Amino acid sequence: MKKFHVKRGDGVVVISGSQKGKSGKVLEILPAKQRARVEGLAMMKRHLKKSQEHPQGTISEREGSIHISNLMLQATFDASKRKKSAPVA
Repeated sequence: MKKFHVKRGDGVVVISGSQKGKSGKVLEILPAKQRARVEGLAMMKRHLKKSQEHPQGTISEREGSIHISNLMLQATFDASKRKKSAPVA
C-alpha cells in the first residue's frame, strides 16, 4: 500500500492542470494509478443503458480522477505564498 500526502476526507486545492485553482474534498484515493477523486472536480459524463431505474437510459455526471501530484492540502495552500497569486475559483 502506497502512502500519499492526501487522504480521504481532506480538503485539497488543484495546483496544476485544467482544474487549477479549484478546491474540494477528497472522495476516494486510487493508489494503483496514483490518482484521487475530488468532490465536484473533473466532472465526466457516463452513458447508462436502459434499465428499470432508467427506462429511457440516461447520461449521468460523476467525478473523474486527478493525479495526486496536482493536489495540495488546503491548509498548506492557505499558508503558502501561492494563495496570493492563484486565481480565485
